[in-house]
Amino acid sequence: MQKLRSDLDIGHNISRLRKDAGLTQEQTIAKMQIMGLKISKSTYAKIETNRMNIKVSELVALKRIFHVEFNAFFNGLE
Repeated sequence: MQKLRSDLDIGHNISRLRKDAGLTQEQTIAKMQIMGLKISKSTYAKIETNRMNIKVSELVALKRIFHVEFNAFFNGLE
């Protein structure tokens, strides 16, 4: 069975933005859960390593948590 591979490294940008915000994965997940999103540590880790696609609702939450514009997630991805 062939696995799908991510064509863009958005996970790297998410990881960088999280670190720039001074947050751990656990802190970020807790903030997302407070916002009503059901996300586990393993799911979040898979997003940052591009092994899982991010949902739009998760991206919106991260935009608010990291205090960035949407284009920050796509920086350098062309």
